[in-house]
Amino acid sequence: MSRRRRAALLLGLALVLGALAAGDVGRRERALASGLGPSVPVVVARTALEPGRAVGRSDVTVRRVPRRYAPADRIGAVGEIVGQRPRLAVPPGADVSVPMLDDGAGPQLRPGERIADIVAIGDPQQVRPGGRIDLLVTRGSDGAEGTTRLALENAEVVTTGEAPSENGDGGGGRIAVALRVTVKQAVYLAAAQNFASELRVLPRGPGDDGSGAAGTTARSTLEGTG
Repeated sequence: MSRRRRAALLLGLALVLGALAAGDVGRRERALASGLGPSVPVVVARTALEPGRAVGRSDVTVRRVPRRYAPADRIGAVGEIVGQRPRLAVPPGADVSVPMLDDGAGPQLRPGERIADIVAIGDPQQVRPGGRIDLLVTRGSDGAEGTTRLALENAEVVTTGEAPSENGDGGGGRIAVALRVTVKQAVYLAAAQNFASELRVLPRGPGDDGSGAAGTTARSTLEGTG
């Protein structure tokens, strides 16, 4: 067999093997796509979305993902989210779903949840919608022995607003806060608002979900803090 004929034979064999390999890859891709199912559009954050700030068209984008991996309450078009306000911080690249947004109809509650409104001492620059707080409740006044108790831990802030000071004008270091709580916590907060001498909110940092200190109490003698 001549060298030229051998080279032609090898080239033909390479082309046949290449075609077979390409066909096998195609079959694998079709099988994978068939197993994952059709893709659907999902709106994701292009930039960090801040709680309470209206979403602009440049803040979000759309990517396609297999339906089985898409959020059940996904948003499929940018136009559906523009102008709405997130209830919580959304990092870049994260999916944006319906429960994350405030559509003006009020917060969406899960079974067993309630919204409790309180007026408390706190910094409005640090206590923001979508954030988390602890709540201190102080009882006792007029010389009687008082106590301060950590009544709530890691409660979600739904809304905040200005609260009048005790003499009727604005400010005074007091803010109005709506919290997402359980029914029992809502009952306690209503009583605390009416009968406690002071409520104070303590803002938590992002990612701080520690617990275990609820119920910690200090007396007016400063006993019980150890």
